[in-house]
Amino acid sequence: MNMDDLRRRLSREEINALPLCHYEGPVYLIRTPQEWESALPDLLSAEVLGFDTETRPSFHKGKRNAPALVQLATEKAVYLIQLGHLPFGSYLVRILANPEQIKAGVGIRDDMGELARLCPFTPAGLVDLGAVARANRLSSQGLRTLAANFFGWRISKGSQCSNWGHAELTPKQIVYAATDAWIGRCLFLRMRELGLLTALRPGEATALGNGR
Repeated sequence: MNMDDLRRRLSREEINALPLCHYEGPVYLIRTPQEWESALPDLLSAEVLGFDTETRPSFHKGKRNAPALVQLATEKAVYLIQLGHLPFGSYLVRILANPEQIKAGVGIRDDMGELARLCPFTPAGLVDLGAVARANRLSSQGLRTLAANFFGWRISKGSQCSNWGHAELTPKQIVYAATDAWIGRCLFLRMRELGLLTALRPGEATALGNGR
């Protein structure tokens, strides 16, 4: 893989021709404090977490709903925290504000800003994959186009605008949400392997780590 390949903009037709890929590992829905406590050992020991949120779409101009789901991916599993059951608070801030632990995703600072509206905190250890792409002059900067360029995978967008506020997520929603967090972690590790993180300017990432 060379930079010319990574910088080439794939057409929609080329992306649609790629094999569909989704996360196939363990997924845990977190809806109670007890379920969160069970997830903590894996989450706290992870050097890199793939991160994303999902928000129930709003069909009223100027109105934006609060995040309904937080996704965290480790090497072993993906955890989906349903904020309608377990409201956002200090239990998650413990991880999201930890500067020693990398949280990687696309548009991650905007997502953290929305969460901070629910419970004020200062996020740390963030790596925005889109910022890494821009720093390296890549034409692809979104999660799905980056997945196509870096791995030759097509990621489904089918459940993007579904109702994430439902008490019970559908199997398709679970796979979609888990895949987004998982692919964010995969992209960070590949970018680091290729030495692309060094192009970030100071302040664009608060923790890069040495990796394992």
